[in-house]
Amino acid sequence: MTILEYELRSNDASDASVAGVDMKLEVIVIPVSNVDQATEFYRKLGWRQDVTPPGVVQFTPHGSPCSVQFGTNLTSAAPGSAQSTFLIVSNINAARDALIAAGIEVSEIFHLGPNGPESGPDPEHRTYRSFASFSDPDGNTWLLQEITTRLPGRINSGVTSFGSTSDLASALRRAEVAHGEHEKRTGQRDANWPAWYAEYMAREQSGEELPQ
Repeated sequence: MTILEYELRSNDASDASVAGVDMKLEVIVIPVSNVDQATEFYRKLGWRQDVTPPGVVQFTPHGSPCSVQFGTNLTSAAPGSAQSTFLIVSNINAARDALIAAGIEVSEIFHLGPNGPESGPDPEHRTYRSFASFSDPDGNTWLLQEITTRLPGRINSGVTSFGSTSDLASALRRAEVAHGEHEKRTGQRDANWPAWYAEYMAREQSGEELPQ
């Protein structure tokens, strides 16, 4: 066996074993020039400020398992170089309104059209298609993306969970609208609507075909 063959086989074995190792993305570091100014900005967003060691500032967006860190000498990246970090929301209009009310300057909502970005939310309110953006004082940009129905494979179909009460409420509202259409099609009241709601919400989150 040559050294190259040994290395390739070793890598294959390593890949197989690593695939089963839990690796949770919990923190990203963003580059800032003024820690105090950045701290004030991220407090305005309403994100939770976590307890951290000296020299580290950490915030966690509401409903997010991943936090944001910054501080002195945490990264060699240039301040403002973190671009288009995604923030997933279930209702982009409500999220944008809340940020503006908090004093944050947010772009107009735009969507992905056939030829690139176009003004306004997606006309058909399709998932993954509507966006808005804002920046911190250094120019690090954040991109709000509205996701209501997940593509298959992103969420374990056996697990249904919601990161916040607002996400749960939005899912219930979408289920209510869809159930209303279901009753129109059947022409009768569905007394077992809680089960229909539950199935709809679970399938929507895992990316499975929605009930009709």
